[in-house]
Amino acid sequence: MGLFVIIAIVLFVLGSMMALKPSGIDQRLDKLRMTARRLQLNPKLVACPDWVRGRDNEYGRGMLGQYCLVLENMQLPQARFGVIDGQWRVSSQSDNHADSAGNAGHKTLNTAVFGLDKTPLNLPLSIEPFVKALSVKANSIVIFWEDINYVRPVTNPNYKPATIEKDLLLLKAQLQQWATQLQKTPPHAPQHKKGHADNTQNFQSRLLNRG
Repeated sequence: MGLFVIIAIVLFVLGSMMALKPSGIDQRLDKLRMTARRLQLNPKLVACPDWVRGRDNEYGRGMLGQYCLVLENMQLPQARFGVIDGQWRVSSQSDNHADSAGNAGHKTLNTAVFGLDKTPLNLPLSIEPFVKALSVKANSIVIFWEDINYVRPVTNPNYKPATIEKDLLLLKAQLQQWATQLQKTPPHAPQHKKGHADNTQNFQSRLLNRG
């Protein structure tokens, strides 16, 4: 009887240890993110932003990998891009900003925002299918993608640990290239809605008439 109790205890302990051990996919994902961190891609797991199509192609659903590259010597326009047919397309939220007084009627159209519009992703085949969006602001460029699908055998049967660093280096190089492309796009002078311009002109006319 005592032998059976000992065997049961040993099996219980072994079962608990196995339950605490990370799964194969978790170990792969950890290796991917550790490599990305070493390459200064600053990986994070975040909730899918509400402007990005996430799980089941629905906006703001699920979790995504967020990989951010900081470029100290760059000043980039604020912009957002989604993926359509393997190309970056400008998000409708990229060019709407309130003016300095907080008036929503002021709309700034900056052509630099469109610097990546219709640009092919040109990423490794093991990464490109899982890319969802790109966000740019100040001196950082952020890519959102399903990095967990990169390490899943079902979604990426060609996964090889030896190619992780190569793939991430190509991703980093593309982020740098896109940032340079955006920086080189000349900005356009701010444009105002017609109603706002008319009101400004009428106000100036009244001031002249008073003089």
